[in-house]
Amino acid sequence: MFANIIVDITHEKLDKIFQYRVPSHMEGELSIGMEVLVPFGKGNRMTKGYVVDFTENCDYDLSKVKEIAEISRKGMAIEGKLVALAAWMKENYGGTMIQALKTVLPIKQKEQAKVKKKVRLLLNEEEGKTKLDFYLHKNQKARARLLAALLDEPVLDYELINKKLNITLNVVRALEEQGVLSIESEQVYRNPIQNRKQQEKDICYTVEQKNAIECFWGDYQRQQYGTYLIHGVTGSGKTEVYMEMIARVAAKGRQAIVLIPEIALTFQTVMRFYRRFGDRVSIMNSRLSAGERYDQMMRAKAGEIDVMIGPRSALFTPFPNLGLIVIDEEHENTYKSEQIPRYHTRETAIARAKLEQASVILGSATPSVEAMYRAKHGEYKLLELHNRSGNQEMAKVHVVDLREELREGNRSILSRKLQQMIADRLQKKEQIMLFLNRRGYAGFISCRECGFVVKCPHCDVSLSYHRNGKMVCHYCGYEQERVQICPECGSRHIGEFKAGTQQIEEVVKKHFPEARVLRMDLDTTRSKDGHEKILAAFANEEADILVGTQMIVKGHDFPNVTLVGILAADMSLYSNDYRAGERTFQLLTQAAGRAGRGAKKGEALIQTYSPKHYAIVTAAAQDYEAFYEEEIHYRELMGYPPVDNLLAILVSCEKEALLETGCKYLKEFAVRIRGAEEVAIIGPASPGIGKINDVYRKVLYLKTEKYDTLIKMKNKLEQYIEVNPGFNPMRIQFDFNPMHIS
Repeated sequence: MFANIIVDITHEKLDKIFQYRVPSHMEGELSIGMEVLVPFGKGNRMTKGYVVDFTENCDYDLSKVKEIAEISRKGMAIEGKLVALAAWMKENYGGTMIQALKTVLPIKQKEQAKVKKKVRLLLNEEEGKTKLDFYLHKNQKARARLLAALLDEPVLDYELINKKLNITLNVVRALEEQGVLSIESEQVYRNPIQNRKQQEKDICYTVEQKNAIECFWGDYQRQQYGTYLIHGVTGSGKTEVYMEMIARVAAKGRQAIVLIPEIALTFQTVMRFYRRFGDRVSIMNSRLSAGERYDQMMRAKAGEIDVMIGPRSALFTPFPNLGLIVIDEEHENTYKSEQIPRYHTRETAIARAKLEQASVILGSATPSVEAMYRAKHGEYKLLELHNRSGNQEMAKVHVVDLREELREGNRSILSRKLQQMIADRLQKKEQIMLFLNRRGYAGFISCRECGFVVKCPHCDVSLSYHRNGKMVCHYCGYEQERVQICPECGSRHIGEFKAGTQQIEEVVKKHFPEARVLRMDLDTTRSKDGHEKILAAFANEEADILVGTQMIVKGHDFPNVTLVGILAADMSLYSNDYRAGERTFQLLTQAAGRAGRGAKKGEALIQTYSPKHYAIVTAAAQDYEAFYEEEIHYRELMGYPPVDNLLAILVSCEKEALLETGCKYLKEFAVRIRGAEEVAIIGPASPGIGKINDVYRKVLYLKTEKYDTLIKMKNKLEQYIEVNPGFNPMRIQFDFNPMHIS
């Protein structure tokens, strides 16, 4: 038996894996992630390494392969646990061990540490004055100037000496050699958030919040670490619950990771944690410099912080004693990685928590169907917050049928009722948010008279319109010519639904010239602080109406917003995706939750061509339970996750003919290895975009109830691809339970 071992975990050295022989007395005792000592290099210097894999095949000359010297007995180090997590990710999501290691050990290279130098006087006052007289007598002005300053202040920053006294390092070194002073260095960490004072504040929890906290804490104290799903309506105080749980875990000397989708990682959210935990909090986000990221990781490893807040990548913070992982807005699809390995943060967090003996908290006003399914089947513990923490009423939601608007001659993006409500709020000096639902937009064809949408007869997802005049299903490859007349009602008002934030902004300004309008989308938020500036201006009531895409409905709290208008609800409802209903329900519920968060009552208005669709009806009623029952019934009927599991095999190649042949062989091999297992094999079909940068793309789906069966098939497919050089020109990726079809 041989072990593959990495001896250096700096990012640029991760590609170098060395093989060592496993001594017979260690067989069965060694496991992936364990820290070992191995003889390394020509001098056989004993070096620390981590086991990343085992094999019975040796890739080198057997006579030159050295033996592992010993297993580290001090328990698994932080790095060892992360290596073990990388091995779990490789097995569960595909890709190579190197790719997994580079994900969990995310520091690209060791940045130059920032060091602060201090200079300390070693002489007493009498000795110092004698020496000063000597320097003055010898006309050594720089030395005299430095010593005189140290006699006034025995410890000085080197920066001050250099810049204010104009003294070079050579002069300082000369005095050090003479025993006059010592140079001391201390590492300084770059902190992305500076000078935040901790504030002690008594919080009065609701009965529901107390129950959730005590349920978690009772289990935690009994060392029953598990996964909890907090289903709390918008404004129910989930963040306060997280913070109390974190405070209790931190009081036990353990650390916590708080994951927030990047889009919702706002200054407002982060400051709530700083007010509670002060300097014991750090933040990770895409805007930090490499040096700042490195420093935050080192502070975490050194135990200098208790809480790390950040998006998906913060999950791999190297805390020495991790006790809790919180995933806020757990339904967000940004928690699924689009890079190899295509891991899902929820499952990976649970895997890490098991390695660390920690708990996981999932929180959402609109939990993912997967999380609720597992909670209802006893895998997670469900904690519910049915009421807003300030006892405010939930927003009243109105639904406007755009088919009626069209029949009565209104062709505007804004319905008549929405126009009336906007005018009313402007008069009352209250604020309005207009949310354009563009997520998942994929060029579906719908009828504006009756609301009919052209769907695939085999997959019950909308057909996507392609520029070649075809309508295509991105699951099974079914296609048909674009329809010109509605098959349902015979209307010619059938086509793509198109609307943009800029177009809406212009319409709003035309209807309400007196209103101050802000627009928030990708174009207006390109600058580093683009999000913050727009949100701060709206929070300061410098604008009456905020127009935007989904980024305006994520966790923001504007007490003066009493109206939310949801335009084009159907855009995500009929995207070419089996999750379309779920995404629509989540977005509409989250958007409606932005209204009435202060003392004034709130209202929301949904504009749609499909007012009877269960996602619209249940979102208007803000009834998650009714939505879930409908949605899970649909998933059971169609065999979609979480009831069945889906593995997408994404294949791309510059040569179309080679791609077709490669997919044909992959499908035939998949049919052969499934054996007696009930695995449906669908495709190959073209994904949303069949060709990018002259590279052709195809996708093949494997569908079965058992996740383990898909893992076994993935492992065999990887071996098959590896031993067949014909696959070399192709890029092949595995995506388990994909969030959308790319």
